Amino acid sequence: MGWWREAITAAKRNDPAVRSGVEVVLTYPGVHALFFHQVSHFLYRHKRYVLARIHAQFWRFLTGIEIHPGAKIASGVFIDHGMGVVIGETAEIERDVVMFHGVTLGGTGKDTGKRHPTVRQGAFISANVQILGPIEIGARAKIGAGAVVLNNIPADTTAVGIPAQIVKLKGEKVQHD
Repeated sequence: MGWWREAITAAKRNDPAVRSGVEVVLTYPGVHALFFHQVSHFLYRHKRYVLARIHAQFWRFLTGIEIHPGAKIASGVFIDHGMGVVIGETAEIERDVVMFHGVTLGGTGKDTGKRHPTVRQGAFISANVQILGPIEIGARAKIGAGAVVLNNIPADTTAVGIPAQIVKLKGEKVQHD
């Protein structure tokens, strides 16, 4: 029951439309995808790769959120709306991260081993953001909608654009040439 409590708390903290915990449990696809990812990830860790992928694909079909069974995702993560979210095999997401629809934590096709991003605690990733490669999004970083992130983003920054550029660092505007 602890996982569900954290999921409900994360939804209430990050979505002003939440009316009740029951509503979150019954109608939030991001919560469903993250819950069932735990099962897929368990199977993956126990080398039941095909079964893990089948399980993950079933929940992708139902939720519109694709999470590779190998991805490491902490509790307290919140995916709002969720349709079109893709999280790659070697992605890592720490606690209290918020992601919106259309986010990709993907690879570039050029790397081996660790190929997908690491998102640190408390990061906020807006809609349709593409974060590609084995890069790191720092704690409490904010990524603006539609950004394409190809390089590390430090903690406590805001980044926007294609390619993403830092526009705020610890609350102060950053000037670009």
